[in-house]
Amino acid sequence: MSKIITAAQAAELINDGDTVAFGAAGLSGWAEEVGAAIEQRFLDTAAPRNLHLVSNCNTGDRKERGITRLGHEGLTSSWMGAHIGFSAGIVNLMQNNLIEAHCIPQGVMVNLFREIAAGRPGLLTKVGLGTFIDPRIEGGKMNDATSRQAFKVVEFEGQEYMFYPSFPINVALLRGTSIDEHGNMTLDNDGMITEQLAVAQAAKNSGGIVIAQAEYLAESGSLHPKSVKVPGILVDYIVIATDKDACWQTEARYYEPSFAGDLRIPMDAVPAMPLDEAKVIARRAAKELIPHGIINLGVGLASNVASIAAEENVSDLVTLTTELGSIGGVPGGGQDFGCAYNPQALIEHNAMFDFIDGGGLDITFLGLAQADGHGNVNVSKFGRPMGTGGFINITQSTRKVVFTGTFTSGGLRTSIVDGQLVIEQEGRRTKFLKDVEQITFSGKMAHLDGQEVLYITERCVLQLIDGVMTVVEIAPGIDLQTQVLDLMDFQPAVAETLTVMDSALFTENWGALRSHLTAQPHR
Repeated sequence: MSKIITAAQAAELINDGDTVAFGAAGLSGWAEEVGAAIEQRFLDTAAPRNLHLVSNCNTGDRKERGITRLGHEGLTSSWMGAHIGFSAGIVNLMQNNLIEAHCIPQGVMVNLFREIAAGRPGLLTKVGLGTFIDPRIEGGKMNDATSRQAFKVVEFEGQEYMFYPSFPINVALLRGTSIDEHGNMTLDNDGMITEQLAVAQAAKNSGGIVIAQAEYLAESGSLHPKSVKVPGILVDYIVIATDKDACWQTEARYYEPSFAGDLRIPMDAVPAMPLDEAKVIARRAAKELIPHGIINLGVGLASNVASIAAEENVSDLVTLTTELGSIGGVPGGGQDFGCAYNPQALIEHNAMFDFIDGGGLDITFLGLAQADGHGNVNVSKFGRPMGTGGFINITQSTRKVVFTGTFTSGGLRTSIVDGQLVIEQEGRRTKFLKDVEQITFSGKMAHLDGQEVLYITERCVLQLIDGVMTVVEIAPGIDLQTQVLDLMDFQPAVAETLTVMDSALFTENWGALRSHLTAQPHR
């Protein structure tokens, strides 16, 4: 019997109360046509109801496509995942306390699918201790409607661990490039290998169903076996998309061949950043690179380090990676995050977090929404729920952590004149607070673990020294008292050896990063 059905028929297979899991990031892996059909069925018939959604990364295009389609009162009753902030429909339900919502670190969720698939009781890890995921703090609860304690702290062999219990999955909703009549599916056009195999195995071994949407239908047996990422034995139903808008590679584009490894582009084709505060931050952060280091880049301003590496011609001296499994090349930024131009390798999302959690990274560059006097950082909740993404896994497991962000936010305007930074309009919101709104990174834990931690902004650099937030550098043209200290809700220490940031960072053509790196001893 043929496995091929329409998206509308697939939507009819979803029952009230089902736990539905996705293996997607952005639009990669997201079955848009089936998601739209589920939404339409609900709008037409008020069914299905009370779905429990399990996702991981941000899923969608930050507009109408993606998991936000399921953000209707009555359609969804709970969400668990790592990041949700760009899916307005789900966020609105959270903010109005219409659903329960638990945030779980990305590397935990991606590997919890494997624990579910294997029939094991759950995942035991130190990831999450000391953060808002810790049940002694917030337990990952994203709103007041969430009362259930989903995670535990347990003692094992004399040490504390977080325990994330397994649960059954009723429906796996997948999306690939090509699929044959038996359901063997490739991800050939994607720029990442998301956790679709683990999600499919978890649903199948829970007694659930697997629905796979693909762009192309292939004859049975015609796909190369090494290209098949989800075998047909796991796939119950096949949906062939009728519109290429249901099969985008990233949030920003339908297909970039160099992301998928199908083409190498000249790196001077990657556009240079304009000279502004974001470029200054990225340049100063790039000075922390080490020759032959294995580097992780996060989303937002942190991803700009990749642009600086390309512009400064140092991509051959370091290996840049993203949490989604790209190794080498130049990671994309913004709505291309997770992919990389000209990657050396693409490994499975799960495997990348095994590497990260085990301490394989030398340095990570991540965003900075709020920081406080304890060295804590918040990127998961500031006015609206966002989620942690891979932030907690990465920051707890990496030897050196570099946070990047503007010093204030909300209307900040700067200019650069004669190698000096000029604050033309100060931001309305303070980012260096007495206490952050939510602890996504624990300064206390970092101090106890001996991590090196920097906080790089356009006007100053702070470092966590012996557990104390300390100003160690200041930008040329900036007054320490009025433009730094007076704008912080806590009093940091000021290093006796306070230095001025290199004025060359504030010029149109820097050109010094390669010599800076080659002058350092190899790791």
